[in-house]
Formats: sequence, C-alpha cells, structure tokens
Amino acid sequence: MTFSAVNTIWVLLGAALVFFMQAGFAMCEAGFTRAKNTGNILMKNLMDFCIGTPLYWLFGFGLMFGAGTAAFGWIDPFILKDYAHVLPSGVPLWAFAVFQTVFCATSATIVSGAMAERTKFSAYCVYSAAISLFIYPVSGHWIWGGGWLADMGFHDFAGSTCVHMVGGVCALIGAKMLGPRIGKYGKDGKPRAILGHNLSIAALGVFILWFCWFGFNGASTVGMDKDELIEAASLVFFNTNLAAALATLVAMLFTWLRYGKPDVSMTFNASLAGLVGITAGCDAVDPFGASVIGICCGLVVILSVAFFDKVAKIDDPVGAISVHGVCGALGTIMTGLFATGTSTMKGLFYGGGLKFLGVQLLGVFSVIAWTAAVITLVFLIIKATIGLRAESADEIAGLDRSEHGLHTAYAGFTIMADSTAEDSAPEIAPAEEYEAPVRAKKEKAPEAPVYTSVRIVCRPASLENLKQAMNKIGISGMTVTNVMGYGAQKGKPEYYRGTPVDVTLLPKVQVDIVVSKVPVRQVIEAAKKALYTGHIGDGKIFVSDIENVVRIRTGEEGYDALQSE
Repeated sequence: MTFSAVNTIWVLLGAALVFFMQAGFAMCEAGFTRAKNTGNILMKNLMDFCIGTPLYWLFGFGLMFGAGTAAFGWIDPFILKDYAHVLPSGVPLWAFAVFQTVFCATSATIVSGAMAERTKFSAYCVYSAAISLFIYPVSGHWIWGGGWLADMGFHDFAGSTCVHMVGGVCALIGAKMLGPRIGKYGKDGKPRAILGHNLSIAALGVFILWFCWFGFNGASTVGMDKDELIEAASLVFFNTNLAAALATLVAMLFTWLRYGKPDVSMTFNASLAGLVGITAGCDAVDPFGASVIGICCGLVVILSVAFFDKVAKIDDPVGAISVHGVCGALGTIMTGLFATGTSTMKGLFYGGGLKFLGVQLLGVFSVIAWTAAVITLVFLIIKATIGLRAESADEIAGLDRSEHGLHTAYAGFTIMADSTAEDSAPEIAPAEEYEAPVRAKKEKAPEAPVYTSVRIVCRPASLENLKQAMNKIGISGMTVTNVMGYGAQKGKPEYYRGTPVDVTLLPKVQVDIVVSKVPVRQVIEAAKKALYTGHIGDGKIFVSDIENVVRIRTGEEGYDALQSE
C-alpha cells in the first residue's frame, strides 16, 4: 500500500483534535457541577481515556473493524491482523487506529456528566471499560465496520449515533438507576436548581469542544488528496459551524422568551446540541439542511432537559442525555430528511422517498436497544458487587474528599497558614505584658455609651457610591462584608436550566461604621442619598450604641482608637 502524506497528516491532526475534546468535556462537566466534586470530574475524564485506550487496542478495534460477521468483527488482541478492507486510501493502520481510539474515548466520557456527583469512582472505571471494550465497538461495527447497518445504507458520517447517542443512552440508564442527587427534588416532587460552580470553566469547555469538532467532523473524510475530498471537508466545516451557531442563537431567544432572560447554561448546551445533531449528516446535507438541523436541536435540547428534569425525574447535572442522546438521534433521523446525496442516500425532502429515512430510523432504534440492554446489565452487576452509588455522607461532603482524599480542588482559594512566612511573621507580645495597659485604660472609659454603630445593608452595586459619600463627610474607616438576605419581597424569581431557583436569599453588602466625631444624623442622610433608587432592595440602616472601642496593637481606646494615624 502506498501511503499519502496529506491523508495521513489529516487523519493524525484530526485524532489530536478529537483527543483534546477530553479537555472540553472535563471543563464543561466541572463547571456545571459543584466545586466539591471538581477533582472527581477531572479524574474521571482523564481515566476513561486512559482505560479505554489499551482496551480498545486489545479487544475493541478488532471487534469493530474485523471482517467477521455482520454483527461483530473478530477478536484480535494487539491489532495484528490485516485490515486493508477498511483502511482509508493512503492511511497507515496505526494512524487509522489512533483516530478510532479517540472516538471511542469520546463515547465513554459522555456518561460522566449525567452521573456526576454521586457515582463511585471504582464503578465509573468499570462501566467506562465496558463501553470501550464491547458496547461501543459492536454498534460501531454495524455502522462503520462493514456490519449489517452499513450494508443497508445507514449513514452516520462522524458519529451522531455511533459515538454520541451511544454515550447518551448509557448516561440515561445510569442516571435513572442512580437516582437523583440529594436535595434535587423537594417533598412535592418539584426539581430544585443545583447551580454549577463555575460557568467560566464551562464556557471554556464549550469553546474547546466547538473548535475540536472541526477535527471530529472534518477529519472524518480521512483524506484530502482529491478534489472531491477537499470539497467535502469544506462543506463539513461550514455545515458544522452553521448548525452550532443557529442552535445557540435559537436557544438564547427561546429561553429569553420563556424565562424572561437568556439562560447562559442552556445556551451553552445548545451549542453542543447543534454540533452533535449535524455530525451524522454534515457531509450529506446542504447548508439549508444544516441550518434546519441546528434550529431543531436548539429547541429540542431545551425541551428535553425540562422533560428529564421535571417529568421523568432523571437528574442529569450537565444535560448529557439531551445533548448527546436526544440530539444525536434527532440529527441522524433528520439526515434521512435532508440528505442531498446519491439515489440511495437522498432524503425524503429531496425525492429520496421513505427507504433511506426508514434505514436511519431502524439504525437509531437498533443501536438504542443494543446499548440500553447491555449497559443495564453492566450497571446491575456493578450495583450487586462493588456498588454504583456513593454513600450519602460522602455525597454531601463531596466526592473529592471521599473518593480521592482531596480536601478541595481549589486550595489556592482557601485561607491556609503559610509555613514559608514564619520568619517574617510579626512578633506577638506575651499576654501579661499586653493586658496591663489595656486594663488600665479600660478603667477610665466612660460608663455611658458615647460611640454609635451604623450598620448599612445595601446592594453590592451601590457600595462604591456609599464609600464616596462617607469619605466626603469625614468617615475614615469602615468594615465591608458580603452577606445574603431577603426582606418582605421574599426574593426575586430566577431560572437555572429552566428550573426555578429558590432565590429567597439575595447577595447584599453589609457596611459597619463606628461614629464618634461625625454626627450620626449626617451619616444617615449621606447614606440614604447615596443608596436611594426608589426600588425594592435599596437596603436598610441600623443604628445602635457602642460601649467602647479598643485598638489592639496600641491599646488605645475610645475616640483615639477610631482615628487613623
């Protein structure tokens, strides 16, 4: 076989981009879940790739691409047999093998998000191995390895069904068997919003995935040495981007109309939904068809998330079931409507009749049946042996600690003693040397309160106005604390992923000022003027007497302790 440098580089570049999707999935899942499980999420996204890679080499690749039967390939440990019948033109076996390995890992990692925050790490390793070992390879053989669906003309160019829907179905079964996270549903059965801890990381994950999807779909041409391949790859790139963009736009508008504000996390999900949906037919539809697929996925993903959350009562923290399972199936079926290809692969709307659409439907439901049956058996075995769900106490504390001994994934953001700064720490005087002058001065303090505490609770956005107003009247110091609270209005209704958020506690700022020289009334009037908007939430001012004030470092009390040096 004569190798093509162009084709080989194209396939290897695609493999590298698809591998980097692991980082995108890790960021998305970590951002959409709580901080106490971040380390666990990152560990799972690393290990499903590292577990799947050797297993796919030992068993999965042969099962998927071996020239065995219409149902499965052959058992070929270490990929030693001849695969000339499936190798793309000019591409070496090992380039093709690594390209397929990263696709296998993508299918396995999809499950992590839907089962996040309550799954044992050991259980995750086992079912991730099962997906890479035989669940994904068997259905992959049917579609890409010369199996019975391929013979019938089933079309899934880059894996809407073969990769994404397989992962989505596994996610659905797993999330259902696990049950919801503690606190997800109230006694009335209504879902409660459990907010992700870092939308910035989630956004980074979406952008990484969108970027890498050009390799996921584009490099699936597995060649660039002919004019028709160059044209096909160009169309794939355009359709991929168009579908994702329109899905995102539609989701933003739909959530804006439905909830009163554009939902950030659902819009992120829609970007991925559009990418998943177009993956099956990105080479077979024109831009008009790609746009319709994107629009449909942008709408369906929102309705699907709401259905699983509110009706089916299946807790999916990141929306993996809807994004990958539902939109993967939808995109594959819609290829049967909008394909503009040959007579055997023309969509219903382009004169192809019902045959090709029927094949697409048959393929989707066959893969669903296979995947659901086998993964259910795998989960039942895990549940009966090592256990599937973490203990309640471990779930509440966070899986970072119970599963990995990790106190927090954000240690740099906690207040911890710095052992390296011991030499520069200020010298602390013995208590007997320090307390005497304080006691002596305290005896001279006036019996009647002569100092006043003014506590102001206001909006965080109003803090700067308040600071400037206080500086103008001579207030030289204040203590500012971020607090939560609510008044008679009981908070403002908000939504997260379509679920009402119980926002009875709103973010506020508490400013504490001790007044001695400046008249209290002047402080109050200046604060009122600075904070007033006329709307609910302007804040409140509390005034109380202070018996004494002591500066710890010098021992000064009363008026002297309040003065800046």
